[in-house]
Amino acid sequence: MKKSMIASGLMFLVLMFTAVSVQAHYGMLIPSDNMVMQDDDRTVHITASFSHPFEGIGMELVKPKVFAVRANGEAQNLLDTLKQAKVMDHTAWKTDYKIKKPGVYMFYMEPVPYWEPAEDCFIIHYTKTVVTAFGDDEGWDEEIGLKTEIVPLSKPFGQYAGNVFQGIVKLDGKAVPYAEVEVEYYNEDGKSEAPTDYMVTQTIKADANGVFTYAAPKAGWWGFAALNEADFTLKADGQEKGVELGAVIWVKFEDWKTK
Repeated sequence: MKKSMIASGLMFLVLMFTAVSVQAHYGMLIPSDNMVMQDDDRTVHITASFSHPFEGIGMELVKPKVFAVRANGEAQNLLDTLKQAKVMDHTAWKTDYKIKKPGVYMFYMEPVPYWEPAEDCFIIHYTKTVVTAFGDDEGWDEEIGLKTEIVPLSKPFGQYAGNVFQGIVKLDGKAVPYAEVEVEYYNEDGKSEAPTDYMVTQTIKADANGVFTYAAPKAGWWGFAALNEADFTLKADGQEKGVELGAVIWVKFEDWKTK
């Protein structure tokens, strides 16, 4: 009887640990400024990382497979400009990018597949963020052409806290009906606290056209991750494993300020 109770107790603890530890993962691309004005510093500092952004729990990000920027219809490879950094005490990457002319700059990365034992699958988060410069805001809704991507229907900059943000979830260039989208706040200073674990990551679903809607309740960076299963597998320890594809976009919301 005692052995049975001990075994049950251990199983309960394992389940509890698993429930707490398996939180949302996010590829992260955070620029120092996402709206560069004439009098601003024209060098934008971009940090790439992989983490649980609300909880401040970092994970290792090996050097990405792809890291680039698309502006004015052209893509520029920035992979060789990356320098190793630390975010949440784990390996991350950073670069400095000088804005030379007006435009909308879409920074994006494709990471090396990440093996997650707790979920028994690989994770690939195609991550992007958008920077606008010198008053030019044309082309913010263009597609980069990633394997999976969130195409914004609302400007991914110039948003007030409380504004509605909308996007279309796409996989292989096609809208994904009823796609699941995880939403999480980048709790950079660690001062925000969720009322319960249910509030750390919020989950919404897209409609039949792949369109999702979310109103951010607080100023700061918010990550939107649309998750789908890949149509291919990868090997881990000689066994074929599933792959979670994430289309991630980071959007900053601003405080409403009065004089």
